[in-house]
Amino acid sequence: MSFFNELQRRNVVRVGVAYTLIAWVIAQVAEFAFENFGAPEWVIKSLVVLMLLGLPLVLVFAWIYEMTPEGLKREQDVDRTTSITPHTGRRIDRVIIGALVIALGFFAADKYLWRSSPADMPEAAPAAETAPAPDSAPSAVADSSAPDKSVAVLPFVAMSDGPDDEFFADGLTEEILNSLAQLPELLVTARTSAFVFKGDDLPPIPEIAERLGVQHVVEGSVRRSGERLRVTAQLIRANDGFHLWSENYDSTEADTIQVQENIAEKIAVSLDVVLDEEKSEAMRKAGLRDIEAFMAYQKGLQQFDAAHGEIEMLVGLRTANQYFDKVVERAPQFAQVYGLRADLYVHLMNEDVFAGPASTLDDEEVLAAYPAAVENYEAAVRYAQDRDDQVQAELDLAFTQGSWRGLRTRGERALAIDRCDDGNWMTTVVNPLGLAADYLPRAERVLACDPLRSISWFNVARANLWAGNYDEAVRVAQEGMEVARGGWLEWIYGRTLIESGRFDEAEVVIDTQVRSTEWVEALRVLMAAKRGDAAGVEEALGALSFDPDTQIFGVLFSAWSGRREDANRLAARYDAHPWGQWALWQATHWCACGHPFDLEAAPNFARAIEESGLPWPPASRDYPLKDW
Repeated sequence: MSFFNELQRRNVVRVGVAYTLIAWVIAQVAEFAFENFGAPEWVIKSLVVLMLLGLPLVLVFAWIYEMTPEGLKREQDVDRTTSITPHTGRRIDRVIIGALVIALGFFAADKYLWRSSPADMPEAAPAAETAPAPDSAPSAVADSSAPDKSVAVLPFVAMSDGPDDEFFADGLTEEILNSLAQLPELLVTARTSAFVFKGDDLPPIPEIAERLGVQHVVEGSVRRSGERLRVTAQLIRANDGFHLWSENYDSTEADTIQVQENIAEKIAVSLDVVLDEEKSEAMRKAGLRDIEAFMAYQKGLQQFDAAHGEIEMLVGLRTANQYFDKVVERAPQFAQVYGLRADLYVHLMNEDVFAGPASTLDDEEVLAAYPAAVENYEAAVRYAQDRDDQVQAELDLAFTQGSWRGLRTRGERALAIDRCDDGNWMTTVVNPLGLAADYLPRAERVLACDPLRSISWFNVARANLWAGNYDEAVRVAQEGMEVARGGWLEWIYGRTLIESGRFDEAEVVIDTQVRSTEWVEALRVLMAAKRGDAAGVEEALGALSFDPDTQIFGVLFSAWSGRREDANRLAARYDAHPWGQWALWQATHWCACGHPFDLEAAPNFARAIEESGLPWPPASRDYPLKDW
């Protein structure tokens, strides 16, 4: 006891506490600074080791020496009647209090400010055409009527600046999102819409939640330094900003998958989702579970999104597939990658068939495209995570293979699935088969999950058009333009107005809201055809800045304007191509005019329809110049 009293008298305990606090603050500041300057991991480790070694030296120094008015002296040389250790102790106490305040302030800033402040978020990657600007008007589907069990996982902020750190953070975000999406009780915002909120100057959480149509938001940050990993995540109730759950994870990169699983499970439990073993297993099976693979996947998605509106499509898809190939190499059972990888081969075939003699594609690449597309869809079926995914993948495969017998039944089975995606070919298949009204609930579900994706609004508007709900088609397209404006949505907005006979409104939209020159010119052809204005059609065709015979527009323009001979000529050309029957189905879908051509002009397509037993042609709308 006397020894402990002597430690206190000599201020050894106070010195030890003060040293520990100051060392902790120095270590935290150094870690933050070193990571941002890209210092190697051994630097911070060496600093920590030095400070740990310094603790016993400081304690020994405090035991041996004492502060006096004349400076430091050995304790044994100081007259205890004149010792000022009590005064020195009070000064050390003030140092301890100051160090403690700094430590608590640093801890609070690290937890609540630096990790989630928009000012420290990395600059957003260029957005694809389908992504709206962050200051777009709020979505009408994102209001207080959102389900209680609804959540958006915003892109985690990369707090370090290594070359792949942002892709690592994006991959971790998507792994969490994919895990939560396995729970049928939850409405989980899809990646496309959630990742709109990535970058600087983000709106407040309540506004983000309103636009995404959810009641809860997950945000977080990731900091990597060598093998060390620090992840912060918090679940926020949007209407009052209350943190339902938050946690920090300090681990190594090898523990990333466990961290992701733990975060997803904690979020689910906080939202009152009862996790049984079946649900937990589904969450664990979702995603890639491979760090290198999910970073490659994020890089591929970046190029894939850019290819659909931002850069030349085939260039972007070829680059995306280079990354997707790495994903397949490391995680061959990840079913989602195969549908994305197939997109390149589909577009190669489409471009070659519609361009005809004008095609500049390499013949060898085109010949390899069809088997490559089938191979990828077969892999999507083989590695489907559950029966629902398998049904959807089988629809894509059957359509691609030309196995159209029973295609309507496959479409009906796929429509019965309550999921937040609709595969690659669902809309193309079900609308011409008279299933548009049945497809609408599924399309609206996808829209609720992905409200800031232009194609989500496009699909709902087009399905309404096919179902004959003209006013609703206009309303959906108009609302979508306010939230997630994109090229295809601009097209369908103009078309819904034309099909509804609202020509004056369509004129205004074409002049002021449709940005693509080709879409503007195509809508003018459609407008004249719908009015029955043959001279207007001739004028619109003469003003085209492109050759319609090298695109899908050729057969559409011919059908709308009643040019039966031209429509049959193009149909015969398409029909002779190995991808011809699929191209003619797509042309029929885009035309939405019944039969755009005579079956006799396309014998291969006619044979496929006859052997399938499908009802044909699709329902038609009135085009005054078209008499067949």
